[in-house]
Amino acid sequence: MPTPLAAALLRARSDEAPGPDLPHRPAAGPALRGLPVPLALDPLLRHSLAGGRRRPVPSAGALHPVRVRLLAGTGSGVPPGQYAYDPRTHRLHPIGPAPRPAPPGAFAVVGVAPEATVAHYRHRAWPLTLLDAGHAVASLVAAGAPAYCLDLAADGLPAADPPRAVGAGDVLAETAGAVPLAVVRLTRTGILSAWPRRAAHGRAGAAHHPADPRHPDLAQARHALSLVAAAGSRHGTWRTVPSRAPLSVVLRRRSAPLTTLAAATRPDDDALGQVLATARAAAAGGPRWYVAVGGDRPGLLTARTRGAAGLRTVATGPVLPTLAAWAAGQGWLARTGAVLLAVGCPTGAPPARIRRDHLLAGYGVGHAQLAATALGLSARPVGSWQCADLGAAIGGPAGDGWVLHALAVGAPPPRRRPAPAPDTSRRDGPVVPGPRTAEEHHAA
Repeated sequence: MPTPLAAALLRARSDEAPGPDLPHRPAAGPALRGLPVPLALDPLLRHSLAGGRRRPVPSAGALHPVRVRLLAGTGSGVPPGQYAYDPRTHRLHPIGPAPRPAPPGAFAVVGVAPEATVAHYRHRAWPLTLLDAGHAVASLVAAGAPAYCLDLAADGLPAADPPRAVGAGDVLAETAGAVPLAVVRLTRTGILSAWPRRAAHGRAGAAHHPADPRHPDLAQARHALSLVAAAGSRHGTWRTVPSRAPLSVVLRRRSAPLTTLAAATRPDDDALGQVLATARAAAAGGPRWYVAVGGDRPGLLTARTRGAAGLRTVATGPVLPTLAAWAAGQGWLARTGAVLLAVGCPTGAPPARIRRDHLLAGYGVGHAQLAATALGLSARPVGSWQCADLGAAIGGPAGDGWVLHALAVGAPPPRRRPAPAPDTSRRDGPVVPGPRTAEEHHAA
């Protein structure tokens, strides 16, 4: 019998259609004005997370379940303490104290509040929130964060105090009760272990969001997310960022409209190779990466073996229509230029593997989108995949290679040359052709 977590993942990957939307009250505005983001952190947060529904970081259904809690120590520009960051107003709101003495530096705890996503996507929602968290980390790194950690166990983080003067639908309460999945260091210095840790018996987010028996899908999502958040190391694996995209590229990044991608053409192999290489380098140790292409040579490609440049063909045939069917019936995928695929997380994977593969899939696609933007390509993440067992489709064992995430990319269609304008320079009557030479008569 599969574990409850494995059963929840199988259900999310199945072709079971979500039920009608659940009633959900969106987060209200904060009760207090809050504090301005300090100058040292302002560009980083503004270029990565700030905004209303139109934010630099993509999200399934533009629902944005990611909640960021700042651990601000000395030298961060605000009084030491814990703060909820509200991306809609770009303000900080106190939700907890700092240890005494306060450590230096600032950290962002990236968590998810799945209520809005579950209300729309029901049982398919919780893996999408993992992808969104990976995108948020990629966005923070692209905007200037120097280090990040994706595998720190939830009980290795300090707990936030639930706010007392706000309602349960407020962004402060959602941030305090969000399920923590990643940590990003926002300053050049700082030691996370200087912050007191969560009580070992505490379940991530359980104290602030008790399961509602009327919404079993929300209860299942909360339980699944708590299990993957608890899986990890007490210290985590910290990764530094050797280089990042130019700010001009970060500011240009946006998800392309569906109509643009449906009319796009296949990028050349050099461009596809750069997008693929960016995803593989960013998400090392995570999913496997492929590129599905259409055009007159449709098929599935991947990177060549180590030391060789270019792409190699894994399978041939019309793979894009298959992906369109797997991607919850998004027919426009069959007409786009190419699709970058993150594949992994086999059936029955342990919680740590589920967490790692999904977070790195979102993180890798986030960086691949920046690479596509730098190359002048249109790009759009695609997160919902049903029955998408790509490994079995190309001859591998069933359940070993599921499509977790994707990035549709396309080059602009070639411009049509305008028809030459008629010669209107002479207005003294019709043009009468003169006599032809023998050569002109033969050519005609």
